[in-house]
Amino acid sequence: MERTAPDPVGTDLLDAVPHQRAAVSWAPPARRRLVPPRVRPWRLLPTPTGTPFTFGYAAVLAVTSLIAALAPPSLVYALYQGSSTDVAHLVRSPAVVLLASALWIAGGVLSPYSLAFVLVLTALERRVGGARAACVFLAGHVLATLATEVPVGLAVLAGRLPATSLHRLDYGISFGVAASTGALAGLLRPWLRWPLLLGTAALLLDDLLAYTDPMTDWGHLTALAIGMAAWPFVRRWARSAQPVQGAGEPRGRS
Repeated sequence: MERTAPDPVGTDLLDAVPHQRAAVSWAPPARRRLVPPRVRPWRLLPTPTGTPFTFGYAAVLAVTSLIAALAPPSLVYALYQGSSTDVAHLVRSPAVVLLASALWIAGGVLSPYSLAFVLVLTALERRVGGARAACVFLAGHVLATLATEVPVGLAVLAGRLPATSLHRLDYGISFGVAASTGALAGLLRPWLRWPLLLGTAALLLDDLLAYTDPMTDWGHLTALAIGMAAWPFVRRWARSAQPVQGAGEPRGRS
């Protein structure tokens, strides 16, 4: 009797009969590789298209800082005096001096606030947009200025300060930067948020304890608190600023 070799596995399935199970070789699923997020350090700096508000504002500050460095000291002092948000100027032309005072960097481009301006405003604008970042900056600049200058005016009226306090030189972007820092902290993860807040507050308190310019130092702390008070707004703005994703696509975390 003739012996035949057995057919290979799967060849004994009936032709033209659907739903037959073919033999499939099993292999373990491939292990998913965890790819770390790409680090893009260039996003820390402003660009004309990505952060137009910060880029344009930084360009203006660079020009005014160049003028302050090259112009005669008498002209520079006159410009500072005309832009000062002291009580006398706030009473006469509040809108003009509040805007003009934000065109100068106290200490020039070498001031720590110039670097903080670029990094903080760039990060904030990338999360909430240019117009909203400008609102946060201006809110800190205007409200902290009023919070420090109005008491001076009242103290002069009460006779507790001399009349020369009405012409105290006050200008710069530091109040806006402090408010923007406080607002940005609310959009960061906790391991970044609290070191940023605590480090900033420690620096501002150290300046206050030095008692070289207590009014301005109180203004910095006030501006930082204004930025923190804006957390509900900036978080809602950040969510609305996220790109709309298609159905089935996972939403990323800010």
